Amino acid sequence: VQLVESGGGSVQAGGSLRLSCEASGMIFSINRMGWYRQAPGKERELVADITSVGTTTYADSVKGRFTISRDYAKNTVSLQMNSLKPEDTAVYYCNAEVASGRWAADINYWGIGSLVTVSS
Repeated sequence: VQLVESGGGSVQAGGSLRLSCEASGMIFSINRMGWYRQAPGKERELVADITSVGTTTYADSVKGRFTISRDYAKNTVSLQMNSLKPEDTAVYYCNAEVASGRWAADINYWGIGSLVTVSS
C-alpha cells in the first residue's frame, strides 16, 4: 500500500492551501484516514482525521480553519487549510489504516510528507 500526497507549498499568513492523498495498492478497506504534522523540534501531532463512516476529529488549533474530506470510491483524503498561520508551518503526513483482505487486521501506513510553509 502506498500513500501519495500532493499539494502543500508556501503561502503568506491568511492564505489557503489544499493537501490531497491517494491510497493505492492491495486495499480491501480503509478505516481511518487523516493528516498529521511535525514542526521542527516538535513531536508529530494529529491535525485531523476521518473514519469510514465520516466521523471527523480536529486538533483544537485548527478547528474552524481546516476541513478534512474523503472520497471513499477513490481512496483519497484531502485537507483544506484556510486562514493559515505561521505556526501551521510543518511537514504534513498522510496516514491511513488499511486492511488488505477481508480477515486482515488494519495496518497503519504513512505518506512521505509534504512541506507547508506559512510566512508572516
